[in-house]
Amino acid sequence: MNVSIEKSSARGEISAPPSKSYAHRYIIGAALACGVSEIENVCLSEDIRATIDCARTLGAEIILDEASEKPQTIRVAGVGGKPKSGGEFFCRESGSTLRFFLPLALLGGGDIKNADKPAIFRGAPRLIERGVNVYEEAFKNSVRFEKRIADGNGEIGVCGKILPGTYALRGNVSSQFFTGLLFALPLLNGDSELKILPPAESAGYIVLTLETLKNFGVNVEKTAENAWFVAGNQRFLAGKFRVEGDYSNAAFLYALNALGGEIKIGGLNENSLQGDKVCAQLLKRLSESFTEADLSNCPDLAPVLFAVAAAKHGVRFFGTRRLKIKESDRAEAMREELGKFGASVKISENEAEITPPPGGLHEPEIPLSSHGDHRIAMAVSILCTLTGGTISGAEAVKKSYPDFFAALSYLGIKVRKTD
Repeated sequence: MNVSIEKSSARGEISAPPSKSYAHRYIIGAALACGVSEIENVCLSEDIRATIDCARTLGAEIILDEASEKPQTIRVAGVGGKPKSGGEFFCRESGSTLRFFLPLALLGGGDIKNADKPAIFRGAPRLIERGVNVYEEAFKNSVRFEKRIADGNGEIGVCGKILPGTYALRGNVSSQFFTGLLFALPLLNGDSELKILPPAESAGYIVLTLETLKNFGVNVEKTAENAWFVAGNQRFLAGKFRVEGDYSNAAFLYALNALGGEIKIGGLNENSLQGDKVCAQLLKRLSESFTEADLSNCPDLAPVLFAVAAAKHGVRFFGTRRLKIKESDRAEAMREELGKFGASVKISENEAEITPPPGGLHEPEIPLSSHGDHRIAMAVSILCTLTGGTISGAEAVKKSYPDFFAALSYLGIKVRKTD
């Protein structure tokens, strides 16, 4: 899908979309619980649909309106801590889904040499390429991994089971691996210890997981900086939950204000534990003058921050190394797309410097590309409100914010979609 955006200003009031991070966690907790849980304000983005599909593979029963892209309430009948073994897990393009569910699929596995019910995780080639190497290191003595990519499809097969024990995981790859283990370890028949090997990046997402576990009645005890004790033989308790607004995607709405819009954004928890709540503060700094900022704890904000920096005063970002292993190589993708507006981006191993053009951004002469990445699509769309432009592959926004372009239209941005 191509989307053309005319130069126009955003005005009005709008609610932030529901948090994808919380929805993933609530659905998984409910799927593991004893009894029926109710989860309000769930948006069926592609990533959340993937998590729902995988929860059903574990044996959970989920009732929802499959056709709706609007926030809704879903009901989840959990498996009582005893997920099914084996099966196919369709993760689409969701790294969170793959990494959260892989340890859960191994809870009921057999001996690594004799396992007769392998779990197969299927997804887009880019997702499988990003890999699960942290788990391969952690489970090397009890799990066998097989990765295959062919004919535009990818899969990771796993045989074996995870065991109670001490797990020390690298903290500079993705916090999603810690979340996966934190959901699985309480259901083992023995106690475990989980450690992060520094640097511990995106630690805010681990805080969200710990909060979610507590809400489901699961206890995880912090024993030291970046270390937790997880008792085995615990139970997840069903309950009623509401997904709060998402700061990661609200950042694109805040960015419209940074570029001259007048939007009042509702539905956000001012006391939220979401790490990307820092978006408002960072956008304010970018609007005031050239600045420097560390993105190691908020890598999902990088595309929108790159975009606003190119339209404002420029920036030098640190902690950009992990942008290479997202849905696209985000630093390189933004360098290419911002160049079409006339801005310059210099990239090194763990830094990026953005310099606006002397006369300001100009309308791109050729179509912009989403690079198959939802956050790239939304970031360049925001800039098009200043210059006009067309984005190809704009359907990528369905991964996290299905009604993003409808939201822009609602706010007065002139948007036209074509196949």
